[in-house]
Amino acid sequence: MDENKNGLSTRCVHAGELPDAHGSPHTPLYTSTTFKFPSTADLLDVVDGHRPGSLYTRYGLNPTVQSLEAKLAALENAEAALAFSSGMGAEAALFLTHGRRGVICIGDAYGGTLELLADQLPQLGIRTTLLLGNELERLDGLLADGYGLVFLETPTNPVLEIIDLRVLAQKVHAHGALLAVDNTFASPVNQQPLALGADVVVHSATKYLGGHSDLTAGALMGRAELIGPVFNWRKNLGTTPAPEICNLLARSIRSLTVRVRQQNASAQRIAEAMARHPRVKRVLYPGLANHPGHAVATGQMSGYGGMLTIELDGDTAAATAVADRLKLFAIAPSLGGVESLVTQPVTTTHHGLTEQERTRRGISGAMLRLSVGLEDVEDLIADLQQALR
Repeated sequence: MDENKNGLSTRCVHAGELPDAHGSPHTPLYTSTTFKFPSTADLLDVVDGHRPGSLYTRYGLNPTVQSLEAKLAALENAEAALAFSSGMGAEAALFLTHGRRGVICIGDAYGGTLELLADQLPQLGIRTTLLLGNELERLDGLLADGYGLVFLETPTNPVLEIIDLRVLAQKVHAHGALLAVDNTFASPVNQQPLALGADVVVHSATKYLGGHSDLTAGALMGRAELIGPVFNWRKNLGTTPAPEICNLLARSIRSLTVRVRQQNASAQRIAEAMARHPRVKRVLYPGLANHPGHAVATGQMSGYGGMLTIELDGDTAAATAVADRLKLFAIAPSLGGVESLVTQPVTTTHHGLTEQERTRRGISGAMLRLSVGLEDVEDLIADLQQALR
């Protein structure tokens, strides 16, 4: 049976699972660091890549790791996937493998990503350019100058900007470059970038794929010819996740669709309630009809996600006061877990940017980013309302 022809929920449960001699429905946890062979010839077959097999866990050649990677590939209908110890580990390996001709980042992104692109990759001689979503008229000129990789998030963090992936992929491919999409905010439940023309998908699996705030991991998915060359970077940078993390992540993915669809529904309700609140200046959520990217999101997403940002009619101190009064929304970075979280981007995800750069990107101190969990939505709305009072 072709696993990729099954629906997403079925793939989340069954893809990549290895048969177990004792009848376990899921791949067991193999904590072994090394694996023995009946002969030197058998060992060399695996070392030289003549056949798949287990060899050494730091390489990722461990049945628990490989089982997870098959499941990760199935989530995005990709030919191949690699798991990493974090989302930043996945991005770094991607840039070092496919970004040496230059990396263009479009729109807002996670603060750590912006730091890696703006400060650290140039130290290695890799040129980078950061474009805002409204500066796409510059893209053709940069691509004509030889840049080889375009990277973006959509929806973006934290202003939930939507980028049209079909249009962007055509432009990028016309110049012979690659398009990589961070699909963390949307998750594979709500968006399938490879089907929209992207070449590689990136995930911070710490977020929706993990879903319980109890693991840190990352992933790359795409064509085998693009994922294969990343393998040695991961191996020698030492960013392969531990088998225990892979086992935990595979467990979490089995409930992915149920969790995300509930979070979608709750986020929509909360966005609508906040849009009516007199103390809220604006709500950034692609599921609202007045969101600038609503039409594009409706065309390329099957759900609008569990993330939204509200901007208060006030200043940084006012937003801090509201956050401090919340009882169910915990003040914490990260996102995508079963518990609801709130954060001010100026104090966490984008704290490292200068005030001038945050202003340029439309990130104000009055913003609160909400990660909607699995609590009863009526309770979450009531919590926000009491804090806003």
